[in-house]
Amino acid sequence: MEIVAVDIGGTHARFALAEVEGGRVLSLGEPVKLKTAEHASFKTAWSAYAQMLGRPIPRHAGIAVATPIGAATLKFTNNPWTIQPATLDETLGIDSHVLVNDFAAVAHAVARLPDDAFQHVCGPDVPLPEKGPISILGPGTGLGVAQLLRTGYGYHVIATEGGHIDFAPVDSIEDAILVRLRQRYRRVSVERIVCGPGLVNIYEALAAVENRPMLVRDDKSLWAAALEGSDDLAVAAFDRFCLSFGTVAGDIALAQGGQAVVIGGGIGQRIADRLPHSGFAQRFTAKGRFEAMMAGIPVKLILHPEPGLFGAAAAFSREHG
Repeated sequence: MEIVAVDIGGTHARFALAEVEGGRVLSLGEPVKLKTAEHASFKTAWSAYAQMLGRPIPRHAGIAVATPIGAATLKFTNNPWTIQPATLDETLGIDSHVLVNDFAAVAHAVARLPDDAFQHVCGPDVPLPEKGPISILGPGTGLGVAQLLRTGYGYHVIATEGGHIDFAPVDSIEDAILVRLRQRYRRVSVERIVCGPGLVNIYEALAAVENRPMLVRDDKSLWAAALEGSDDLAVAAFDRFCLSFGTVAGDIALAQGGQAVVIGGGIGQRIADRLPHSGFAQRFTAKGRFEAMMAGIPVKLILHPEPGLFGAAAAFSREHG
């Protein structure tokens, strides 16, 4: 069966044709990426994709969305669109759809992808476990978190909003970051730090700590400066980002009982070569009496270029066979 796979995040909506059968994704076509800010709604973005396709669009869709599923009206955390699931088939002019949280889609992808689709980050260099819970998280426009439970005869996906747990500093610099962010936000979640725009928050806090003049920068240019090494404060912010990311990843694994951790998200892939050599691993295992246990947890990074699209297609195929 041919379907449309859709992955809607805070900044972009991605579309691709997929062939699914028997609960599996047989193929995923070339993705089309549209900016959410340039389209008034999901419907207008869908219509734009249909026009670009140049032929009748499939009448079935697997759709991943960066917001909790279940309400009568879905509102996105980081983009202005809304979706009414009850009328979505009629709105899009299709026969059926499956709607999943965006990181639940990544969990479906993790469940279906082969071992060589993952890069080792830290911990034991072994394949993902065939049974037990796997924690999945990743920074992009926000911080997505989900859980995959493998049972040996199948799997279950648990969508969460773990990116919105409280930020807990573990050193004096993070104390200073928290103090600064509390002046701006009523409550500071880990997503304020461990996400793409979070690098700006860290950068501004470090500039204040050092009493240095701060260049006003958007997160895109700041990430470029950090990875190029052209701004020493941006590099310091990136180092601090990796430390906080390791802390949060370890906290999620502890809370979920994860026997492995998989990193997804657009930022995760962008820093894939740097993360294993950063302070991520040290912070991931730095959990006091549970340090030895944490050191035994394999941490992988997903290499598939579009895990959200693949997972949206996998979720549809699993439900419709």
